[in-house]
Amino acid sequence: MKKTVFSFEVFPPKKNMPIEGIYSTLDDLKDLKPDFISVTFGAGGSSNCDNTLKIASRIKDVCGVDSVCHLPAINMTKEDCHNVLTQFKNAGIKNILALRGDRVPGVEPKNDFTRACDLIQFIKDFDKEGQFKIFGACYPELHPESQDLFQDIDALKAKAEAGATHFISQLFFDNEKFYRFNERARLAGVRAPLEAGIMPCTNKKSIERMVSLTNAELPKKFTKMMDRFGDSPEAIRDAGIAYAIDQIVDLVTNGVDGIHLYTMNNPYVARRINEAVRSLFG
Repeated sequence: MKKTVFSFEVFPPKKNMPIEGIYSTLDDLKDLKPDFISVTFGAGGSSNCDNTLKIASRIKDVCGVDSVCHLPAINMTKEDCHNVLTQFKNAGIKNILALRGDRVPGVEPKNDFTRACDLIQFIKDFDKEGQFKIFGACYPELHPESQDLFQDIDALKAKAEAGATHFISQLFFDNEKFYRFNERARLAGVRAPLEAGIMPCTNKKSIERMVSLTNAELPKKFTKMMDRFGDSPEAIRDAGIAYAIDQIVDLVTNGVDGIHLYTMNNPYVARRINEAVRSLFG
């Protein structure tokens, strides 16, 4: 039986907040023994990778866990990207999640990387020694800018052909959406692992905001849960954890390649979920 990957995502602290605040979170998460922890990049159109790099290096060097650095390039020139990759290389970073990135209101995107596969090819050309493993993103319910699922599958194939060898999905709350996407990807010839992105609902407003930024549909049982418990922080946290656990059990039962848990920097939630599902990963 193949091993199912179990990984986490964290994000750097907000501007003007000390980076040390996330270190205790990492200490808690490393004890859960994930296969890797990914770190999101600076927000607001920044090409400054300092905090992402510091956190990824701590995950790798202090926590003893593989780290993955997000790299969104929509607001980078090729020179910016070359500088960031040089910093990653010098720090011994091995894994990069290559993203086109989201458009930022009020920030005019650069035109050097209009697709994620352009960035992946740039990384491959930069990385003559083969230091980097390149991850890509995938979208079970259609990328917000895609016309249809065929366009999404074509984009996925282009990323794989450019050099991405592992994919992490956008969040979703209906497993059937992921299964259909996975089947389409395999029929199209994509053989790289497709890891399912799971975000526990611990706050009604934050989930509604995330859903507004993606194409994730909310199943009836999920909306009923939010309506019933959304006004109670404790109740929605516990119900959201239970819902995520149910998703993960079903996904692993059906042979998913991996589970990527969007922790929202909340080790309590990650710990509760880990305790419930850890034995499933072998």
